[in-house]
Amino acid sequence: MKRHLVTTADGSHSLRIEDWDEQYHSKHGAVAESLHVFIQNGLQAIAGNKLAILEMGFGTGLNAFMSLIDAQNRNIDLHYTAVEAFPLKKAEWEVLNYPQILDAVDLARAFDRIHISPWEEPTVIHKDFTLLKHKTEMRSFAVAEAFDLVLFDAFGYRVQPELWTSEVFNNMFMSLKTGGILVTYAAKGVVRRTMQEVGFQVERLPGPPGKREMLRARKN
Repeated sequence: MKRHLVTTADGSHSLRIEDWDEQYHSKHGAVAESLHVFIQNGLQAIAGNKLAILEMGFGTGLNAFMSLIDAQNRNIDLHYTAVEAFPLKKAEWEVLNYPQILDAVDLARAFDRIHISPWEEPTVIHKDFTLLKHKTEMRSFAVAEAFDLVLFDAFGYRVQPELWTSEVFNNMFMSLKTGGILVTYAAKGVVRRTMQEVGFQVERLPGPPGKREMLRARKN
């Protein structure tokens, strides 16, 4: 899988896979998308000062890093689990400009630790932020009632429809505690209906820059 660095509209970096004609983030702004979808409508939408997050699609580590920043700002004890089948190489992640663009240069070493921390082993990255990364395919991962929030950041339905199935979303439903939520940038009708089929209560929310809608699903 060949990937190369691109700069999105808000100045933050992403990676592009030419063979798929697909980017890891919106061309309208990687940071803007992550902030709107996963932080403001995800992490900041759940209550509690000790939370467990599952991210499906670790990618560049942007969502993890922004969650760390938010946890530090709001004094949250955050346990963050991430699933990724194709981790970035050091040469790919070390040039990403997230600490600079987020005015978080003081946390640059924490961003490095997010990437160099071992797989399959809980690691304290920073005060009140523990990371556990699993190197596996999303379809193979299932844990019962462990998480308050799922950040569903798989590649789009167009290129990987197998990651947007009832089997995968049922695993996500079972992974959430009662009252937990799942957020994703996706808004396709087929995705919303599949979430509803497995038991989620789904709402459509305004999307990030360049996108009309996003989805947030709740396990009641």
